[in-house]
Amino acid sequence: MSIPDIILADQHKIPQIGLGLWQVKDQNEFDGAFTAGIKAGYRHFDSAQAYGNEQMLGNAWQASGKKRGELFLTTKIGVQNFRYKKAHASFEESLAKLQTDYVDLLLLHFPVTILRKKAWKALEEIQKAGGARTIGVSNYTIRHLEEMKNYARVMPVVNQVELHVFLQQPELVKYCRDHNIAIEAYSPLAHVRAMDNQVINDIAKKHGKTYAQIMLRWCIEQGFIVLPKSVTPSRIKENIDIFDFKLDEKDIELLATQNKNLRTAWSPVHVP
Repeated sequence: MSIPDIILADQHKIPQIGLGLWQVKDQNEFDGAFTAGIKAGYRHFDSAQAYGNEQMLGNAWQASGKKRGELFLTTKIGVQNFRYKKAHASFEESLAKLQTDYVDLLLLHFPVTILRKKAWKALEEIQKAGGARTIGVSNYTIRHLEEMKNYARVMPVVNQVELHVFLQQPELVKYCRDHNIAIEAYSPLAHVRAMDNQVINDIAKKHGKTYAQIMLRWCIEQGFIVLPKSVTPSRIKENIDIFDFKLDEKDIELLATQNKNLRTAWSPVHVP
């Protein structure tokens, strides 16, 4: 199965689907998920300092037999490491844990007030030195992105945010598209908080697909990079098996009406 790549504004490529690794802290669970992911065709793995599993990812990819260039690895600077020197030092620790000399994508995990400016400067320097091929942000709103125009030498080319059928964030999506910022959708299944929607059930039945596959396919057709998280091998496979069908115009219209502004993770909306 061929996974499409998205070409980012900095001309680097990113696989359009990645395996989210949030909350996967048990070694056996992690190894099982990673192995199932590789077997299913995932090459893109999304970690973070806050997830506490960078070392597991480093061990897993080294044991996989894959070459570094075959994989796309992401990590994120944790909010406790946003001070300029701490961002640099903690990133070096991340590289050691990941057992690599660069990451494909490095993000700031949250728009921490005041500290985010110096943390971004550290990311720019890390990228310039070759430690990160692409740099971006996570959980940034339009306000935070606009503010970056005042201090960033390099603007982020990725913004990773909670995004799914029930949290469509149309204003943020339009802003990012207008500014060549690719959107990564985390929690694309809304943490299974709303798995009984009749519209999605009907569309799933029509295409002979599962409820989750319709939610993920919607993200794909919006042009987002999608990061489903699972530790169940059958679901890991199911989540990537979404490139052999397309939603039709009627499906897209119906799904557009399902936006409920449902947030299932932390919200950056009121962060100054």
